[in-house]
Amino acid sequence: MRTNLDQLKDEALTTIAGAGTPEVLEAARVHYLGRKGIFSQRMKELSQLATGKRKTTGQILNAAKNEVAAALKNKGQALKESRVGEGTWLDVTLPGKKPLTGHLHPITQTIYEIENIFHKLGFVRRRYPEVETDWYAFESLNMPQNHPARDEWETFYINDKTVITPHTSNGQVREMEQFGSPVRMINISRCGRRQSDLSHIPTFYQFEGLVVDQGINITHLKGTLDFFVREYFGKERAYRLRPTDFRFTEPSFEVDVTCGLCGGKGCRYCKAGWSELGGAGMVHPQVLKNGNLDPKNVAGFAFGWGVERVFMMRENLNIPDIRVLYQNDLRFLEQF
Repeated sequence: MRTNLDQLKDEALTTIAGAGTPEVLEAARVHYLGRKGIFSQRMKELSQLATGKRKTTGQILNAAKNEVAAALKNKGQALKESRVGEGTWLDVTLPGKKPLTGHLHPITQTIYEIENIFHKLGFVRRRYPEVETDWYAFESLNMPQNHPARDEWETFYINDKTVITPHTSNGQVREMEQFGSPVRMINISRCGRRQSDLSHIPTFYQFEGLVVDQGINITHLKGTLDFFVREYFGKERAYRLRPTDFRFTEPSFEVDVTCGLCGGKGCRYCKAGWSELGGAGMVHPQVLKNGNLDPKNVAGFAFGWGVERVFMMRENLNIPDIRVLYQNDLRFLEQF
């Protein structure tokens, strides 16, 4: 059975729900919850009731009053959000606020830049398997069974004859088998090695250049590297070739560029002012043979550099740890 208090509460809630302006809502508040409002009057009348009934009626009255107060608050917030304030001007022709949009990861941006630079020299972009057989990753590249790079502490093995390719050089023999000679390709792909420090990371990207044709010699290699360093780092940037030993090139070189973090002065990252980007050299005759080409008729050069290292060595970036690139920190990534 409905009581007078139920009817009073329903009446108040209906009035509040129908309030179309803050002024009407304020009038309802004063009428029901003001100092001289209906609920205040009913509270004063409680003293006239018997003790037992006074307690029960007081509880019902307080519950109804709280419900009305909550309805007033919610309605006030709704009116505030939906109402354009007095004196303001709304131009409905203005464009709305666009949602935030993302952008390519800096490593992806770098890959596109590298691809475009070598495209100017006639290189064709390739991408070969990231999970590779032992033959293409090692054997075909003239690397013996006891070579340190084939140790399980250096390379990720899927099984005895399958690895996560540790370098993009796996594309060299595949390219020669498929297209013969001449070859002018750039293979950009993901690689994996068991290394992690300031300049190494277990998963990384590498770009492999391979040129095979008649009359190719080391001056062509030097000219290609000159062009890339000038295009990517700028005309003032210095680089050097250091003789080294790679089983799939002869002669072989390590390629260093002056450190972009310290300007060649020496720092925690580079140690002595030079940062290694990767290797290069003239394709070994045995590798040409494994690609079904005759080293008496053709020659070639190859180079393999880390994409992340190339990116980090750009001046004024000041990225001292390669691992930062893959931490997915938006505060870092939004800078590029």
